Amino acid sequence: MEHPQKIIILDFGSQYTQLIARRIRESKVYSEIQPHHYDLNKIIEERPKGIILSGGPMSVYDEDAPAVDKKIFELGIPILGICYGMQLIAKYNGGKVEPASNREYGKAEINVIGDDELLKGVENNSVVWMSHGDYITELPNDYKIIARTENSPICAVSNPANKIYGLQFHPEVVHTKEGKKIIDNFLFDICECKPDWTPGNFIENTIEEVKKLVGDKKAICALSGGVDSSVAAVLLHKALGKNLINIHVDTGLMRKNESNDVVKMFKENFDIELIHVDASELFLERLKGVTDPELKRKIIGNTFIEVFEKEAKKFKDAEFLVQGTLYPDVIESVSVKGKSVTIKTHHNVGGLPERMNFKLIEPFRELFKDEVREIGLKLGIPEIFIKRHPFPGPGLAVRVLGEITKERLDILREADDIFIKALHEDGIYDDIWQAFAVLLPVQSVGVMGDARTYENVLALRAVTSTDGMTADWYRFDHRFLEKVSNRIIRSVKGINRVVYDISSKPPSTIEWE
Repeated sequence: MEHPQKIIILDFGSQYTQLIARRIRESKVYSEIQPHHYDLNKIIEERPKGIILSGGPMSVYDEDAPAVDKKIFELGIPILGICYGMQLIAKYNGGKVEPASNREYGKAEINVIGDDELLKGVENNSVVWMSHGDYITELPNDYKIIARTENSPICAVSNPANKIYGLQFHPEVVHTKEGKKIIDNFLFDICECKPDWTPGNFIENTIEEVKKLVGDKKAICALSGGVDSSVAAVLLHKALGKNLINIHVDTGLMRKNESNDVVKMFKENFDIELIHVDASELFLERLKGVTDPELKRKIIGNTFIEVFEKEAKKFKDAEFLVQGTLYPDVIESVSVKGKSVTIKTHHNVGGLPERMNFKLIEPFRELFKDEVREIGLKLGIPEIFIKRHPFPGPGLAVRVLGEITKERLDILREADDIFIKALHEDGIYDDIWQAFAVLLPVQSVGVMGDARTYENVLALRAVTSTDGMTADWYRFDHRFLEKVSNRIIRSVKGINRVVYDISSKPPSTIEWE
């Protein structure tokens, strides 16, 4: 999609880079992340309204430290350097950066000096968030100090004539009290952006673009029933009507009543016809005896492609495939320092475009999850559906640890349903990024009535997160856990012990497999 105005964020490896992009978009300005070595000619060609240099884990003087083309400071485009980005500005423009005697991490109070556009209206002594081991000891020429803290005498700098600014702290994190104000000052006063990145504008522009692209041909949507594919289906249905073919493959690895609920929701709310393929027996047969998590994912991915391909081939005039790819997937495919290590294989319909000569339509490849949810609400998809927690592509196969059987899946489905209903009942479902149950390949001794039991152990998992990249375990009230544990053990035959997972990501992942 063309963007008449945007902010480019050059990534130097900060854990907060995605957060910078999200904060800018929350102010209704489009932003995109590019690697620090992004071609200068492309930046000139794209004419962004501003450039942000992100933080990063390295020192600007490290031998292989990520760098930037020095000519970027001569383009006349406003620049904001954050942490590592500010130190780069100093290094390239004749200043001096040195290791700090004490690494500064955490909250500090900012002392605003003078009257500068970037810190306009920022309250003196407000809290900011620090995370750095180096600091600037000598300013470049034509730069002035606009803020300091107790441990950072040069905490924020500006060169108004060239519209170049630097912050030693992170305005994008919630701990920086006036972070939004500082970002808005940069966006609206310095870069002169307009707040026009809205769900309504996105919907209109996408419908128009898809109509032009597809014309009177057909497109196929792999509709899993998750938030991303569901919003994509409703959005593209507005553009293509009956020329959008939606195929839902029931793998037998869905949550309780999920496939039926998906079909019902689309027919009743949007009059969208859905081809419902029940392939559960095939998936379970191929997963028989398999316990390795990566092998499970590969079998499920390959089987899904096979089933989907067989169904899609019935529509000879379909030239396009709709995928719900999100912006974090795109960002993660371009790392700051070469190819990233694969943590786990992601299951989607990625193999289909090459095999069937489909042209891809990825309406959300520039969006974060929360933006997709906003668009779904704007399109009239029921809130209870839109606010559902993320669900992995391989479904319950990665939540039944060890061998997968229909019996073990059914046990997990019942337990998971009790857990999720209790979250809704207590009004805490929306406070949690993702919650689910995991059936362990472990049995324990128990007592029910006067009899000894030897049954399954179930783990409950609930985390808070903003984008799934990092996550912390949710602090339930003990009475809630007691209530859920009792209900599961009493109601679900085959479980006699419930445990709660208190691991964060990193070092753990959100899913167990």
